[in-house]
Amino acid sequence: MVILRSFIYLHGFASSPKSAKAQFFKDSLAQAHIDLQIPDLNAGDFSQLTITRQLTQVAADFPEDAVPVTLIGSSLGGLIAAHLAQRHPQVERLILLAPAFGFLSHYLPKLGDRELQSWQQRNYLMVYHHGEGQSLPLSYNFVVDASQYHEDVLQRPLPTLIFHGSQDDVIPITASREFAQLRPWTQLVELECDHTLDKVTAEIWPAIRSFCQLPEISN
Repeated sequence: MVILRSFIYLHGFASSPKSAKAQFFKDSLAQAHIDLQIPDLNAGDFSQLTITRQLTQVAADFPEDAVPVTLIGSSLGGLIAAHLAQRHPQVERLILLAPAFGFLSHYLPKLGDRELQSWQQRNYLMVYHHGEGQSLPLSYNFVVDASQYHEDVLQRPLPTLIFHGSQDDVIPITASREFAQLRPWTQLVELECDHTLDKVTAEIWPAIRSFCQLPEISN
């Protein structure tokens, strides 16, 4: 059976298509005969990463207009997914995993004033990249570019399912609570876990399957 829907997974900041969550959802959707697309948002050059570049990259890979798109976004990938959905009516459904709403307001204070000033003056900050297993330079243009993206513009009413851990110390769960409270088309599922959500994928998958109206696969 051919399902005329496209599913795209957007990994998080300093992550990669090889992340545990990306592979879990690829394997799970494969059982429903769905090929999950997982673009590499590093695009071969993490140092020049920006939100604008990611938005352009993913939109360019959308299928033909007649094919509806479901976006699954993790952390910063969740923020990217939300902005893509706002811009492209082709996106019919959002699944957000600990989405990085208010990313800069959470990320920059953890650096401290001295390190932030150094980043701005030297233009590059060494960031540990989990996908590469090493620290890589990131241009300060990432901050400049990200500062123009705000959640208040995300007002398109489309089915949205958010999973967020109550013990998340990267993006506090209040970010998703505030987002969902102002958008009645959004369902927030709160879980007892941290930012990675790695330990609760078995809980998340049945909810996603129901949300996307996918058939249950019998063994």
